[in-house]
Amino acid sequence: MLVWLCSERERWSDLIKPELLGAILAALEREQRNAPGRGSKLHRALVEDRQLLGEIFANGDIGVARDTIRRLQLSPLFDELTKRSLLGRIVKVYPGLEGMITAAQAQEKAAPLIVSWSSLERRKGEYEALVKTKIPENTKEIAIARSYGDLSENFEFKAAKQMQSVLMRRKAELEQMLHNARGTSFEKADTSLVSIGTVVTLRSLDSSKEETYTILGAWDGDPDRHIISYQTAIAQTLLGHKLGEVISLNTDHDTAQFAIVSINPVPPDKTESTAAVRETPAIEVAISE
Repeated sequence: MLVWLCSERERWSDLIKPELLGAILAALEREQRNAPGRGSKLHRALVEDRQLLGEIFANGDIGVARDTIRRLQLSPLFDELTKRSLLGRIVKVYPGLEGMITAAQAQEKAAPLIVSWSSLERRKGEYEALVKTKIPENTKEIAIARSYGDLSENFEFKAAKQMQSVLMRRKAELEQMLHNARGTSFEKADTSLVSIGTVVTLRSLDSSKEETYTILGAWDGDPDRHIISYQTAIAQTLLGHKLGEVISLNTDHDTAQFAIVSINPVPPDKTESTAAVRETPAIEVAISE
């Protein structure tokens, strides 16, 4: 329905409002929980239609746009390049919000990331593979392509240089993330309220159906088991609430009320980490290994 509405928006201009983007993001979050890793027509519609966000916010309120920017910045639905592209489209409508994005990006670079030891080890592994294998291989490909001569018509050289840009950009992103990463085993989670490292059970006030979410670190996520990062919209809604409180969550068609019926600690992450042993930033450990 949402994909169709986006494609047929000229006929339904009255519905092309900021609320539509909220519905799209909520639907994408549900898709991510229910079908991880699967491509989505709705995701492609939002990302590839470069006019859509401009039309959604053409007559919107700047306060709503500001709230949307915050939601996009916290969203795990998009990689960093895609996220920046989406934010840029909103800024075209509201140039005054560019400073908000710049400030948030600077704050994000400085803000610590709470991560599990296991996810930290995986991210360090990605970094090591990048600097020890992928970048050196790309350097060789550039040298070989350069040897063919006539760089202006050299497709292999251009492709290798484009890949170099992708790899170096990812290297910089990983270095920043590893620099900010703070590993934890979640052993001392505060269960007096919903916090990082807790398992939360919710009960629908309408159907009495229960749902359970495990809130872990920034790089943790297993939708099949309802394991979510504390940076997701659902986790951000839950964090800080206590047993018995009622919260609102987006559903397929609207919002629904849920009561918090239990808050329990997660099993500790027993992954052995070199970063846990050495009191050095994770990026320094990754480089030294």
